[in-house]
Amino acid sequence: MVSDVCCPAWLLDRLRQSGGEIPFSMFMDWALHDPVHGAYGAGHLTVGPDGDFATSPSLGEDFADLLVDQLVDWLGDLGERHPDDRLSVVDVGPGEGTLTAQLIPLLRRKAQALADRLDCVLVECNPGMESRQKQRLGASPAIPCRWTSLEDLRRNPLIGVVVAHELLDALPVERLVLRAGTLHRQMVRLRDEGTSAQIHLAEGSFEGELRAQFQEDCARSGMVIPPAGAEAGWTTEWHASVSPWMRDAAAAVRQGVLLVVDYAYEADRYYTRHRSDGTLLAYREQVATHDVLRNAGTQDITAHLCVEAVVAAAERNGWMYEGQRRQGEALLALGLAERFTALQSLPAAQLGEALQRRETLLRLVDPACLGDLRWMVFHRQSERHEDEPWTRSRLLRDPPALSAGSSDTA
Repeated sequence: MVSDVCCPAWLLDRLRQSGGEIPFSMFMDWALHDPVHGAYGAGHLTVGPDGDFATSPSLGEDFADLLVDQLVDWLGDLGERHPDDRLSVVDVGPGEGTLTAQLIPLLRRKAQALADRLDCVLVECNPGMESRQKQRLGASPAIPCRWTSLEDLRRNPLIGVVVAHELLDALPVERLVLRAGTLHRQMVRLRDEGTSAQIHLAEGSFEGELRAQFQEDCARSGMVIPPAGAEAGWTTEWHASVSPWMRDAAAAVRQGVLLVVDYAYEADRYYTRHRSDGTLLAYREQVATHDVLRNAGTQDITAHLCVEAVVAAAERNGWMYEGQRRQGEALLALGLAERFTALQSLPAAQLGEALQRRETLLRLVDPACLGDLRWMVFHRQSERHEDEPWTRSRLLRDPPALSAGSSDTA
């Protein structure tokens, strides 16, 4: 268990007003999304190789250049079904705005027939990050951009592709602790001794409506929590925020595709007696730590998703699941191998560039790093087109270099 840590002044006031104890999920929400003090809300975190943590788009343009071909396929399909409507590319939780900035010129070039119908929609709940995105994208991007919320989109649902890239694993999670054969809700408790206020993890009741929701999620997804053989103190996460997010995302889309890219495990790997402390981690200045209470408001906090739970939450809220793959497999299906081959033909004068790009491509597919990200594809049909089949997504097909028997979890 994390030891006591000093409580920052802004959090001390909140905890006192809340009676000295809050659920871990509330602490995580405040620490990440408070508009004045939160790591994302106030824009304290930076994303990139020299920032607090790196994402695939932050390593260079190859990720966007591979992804865009799949986006163009989806947009072309939607454009045929809706020839008179605007088509949107929605980036939910856009971080620094890097992915959208990279996609805009690519979409102008590779989706020329649709370019005048396109707009880019950035959904950002944190004002600190939104200001940086606007600075990154500039005043007059080649494709119109607008900032909004899922709540606002519910009033005027759009047609398009929604990308949730490393978003859902940063939604607040409930932490559950096993004691005497019963699950308890993990809390953050204040030890207020005048000038020496500290916070630590504690345990509280896990009953009522919240427990009923948890049991329903387990029944829908097939999660067994706690698993057989789990010992006292066994701790894990329950992603209670995913289903409401899927509901809001579905309400924002009249017809379209949802691509979730995030760290995730299958339930039988996630909820085992051997994974006795879940997956929760904090990141700051490229260093990962289990000390999630320290530096509240200045470090990222994240937990892996459960694949089956995400799929069940999506289907419950009107999305149709097509399939999923690890990032390495998805990028190979989108043409990554050809990029490696092309690097070999660069002239000797560009050797340094070729080696740098090769290193970036390897990081994108390294199973010990970004290559283990999961790409999950969902569709939402309008009533008028609900009987029309979708063409199988390119990222879920086997690339020519792989054997016909390669696994595919659609």
